Amino acid sequence: MIGRRDFITLLGGVAAAWPLGGRAQQSATAMIGFMHSQSSDSYGGVLGAFRKSLSEAGYIEDQNLKIEYRWANDQLDQLPALAADLVRRRVAVIVAGGGSQSTLAAKAATSTIPIVLVTGSDPVALGLVASMNRPGGNVTGVTFITSILASKRVGLLSDLVSRASTIGYFSASRFQTTNRETNDVLAAGRTLGRQVIVVDIHEADEFESAFLKLTQNRVDALLVGAFPIFTSNRARLVELAARYKIPSLYQNRDYVLDGGLMSYGPSQEDAFRLGGIYVGQILKGAKPADLPVQQSSRVGLAINLKAARALGLEVPPGLLAIADEVIE
Repeated sequence: MIGRRDFITLLGGVAAAWPLGGRAQQSATAMIGFMHSQSSDSYGGVLGAFRKSLSEAGYIEDQNLKIEYRWANDQLDQLPALAADLVRRRVAVIVAGGGSQSTLAAKAATSTIPIVLVTGSDPVALGLVASMNRPGGNVTGVTFITSILASKRVGLLSDLVSRASTIGYFSASRFQTTNRETNDVLAAGRTLGRQVIVVDIHEADEFESAFLKLTQNRVDALLVGAFPIFTSNRARLVELAARYKIPSLYQNRDYVLDGGLMSYGPSQEDAFRLGGIYVGQILKGAKPADLPVQQSSRVGLAINLKAARALGLEVPPGLLAIADEVIE
């Protein structure tokens, strides 16, 4: 039998130990990796949406969640090393964005750590997952397949610049794993009776010469491809398009907010929001193999009327009627 004094001593020991255990449990911090082919200064909105969905799942950065960020700054050859570093740090999940190369690098680095991709490419075609509904391995995530929107972009550009008999297209072959987007642009041009001049760009210092090539070929309008090198240098592209007076259509609204003429494409904020939800589920025990790859369906058309006026363009009422956002 425990005496009164012994009981009080035991009770005091339990009381003293409980807060320590509680504090230890509360301070347990999950660690995830976030790798991207571009630079952080282009992705404030994306990161905000990602962190918000994580916080809604109960994971708050710098409280019970640590995020190891790895940015390649368009240096794709750095991606394998960035992925390997995250694996060495034993992160619980790797989030891979900024083109399929990020996910391919992560997948090459580990077959066990869960990977949540956020990509504009087809993960089945790339061999990253067995199928969209049943990924079957350590990779799942969100796709906003941009190449399927290429022909729609050509049509919108033709509607805006009806006189455009020749359309330029900025491609970036080193960021491509397939030629699907380029092929779709060329096919759409043939269907609409437009000549398409493809200009392949490898580095950002080629932008000026690329615009010179457009003027030499008397290009009437420009479609900028959905590739990371363009997103991370969008202000420069918008400035050159204005200087050379070439009406241009881009892949997302950030270009339009920076002064670009028109954009049509998926919401990366929505895609990373969905990616954050998956990370939260995996941290709570879900397996990537059982989480279907989602397709972000939020697509928007944005038009900058100030940019249109500077180019002497009158935006057709039909385009204004279907625009999701019109900037005066």
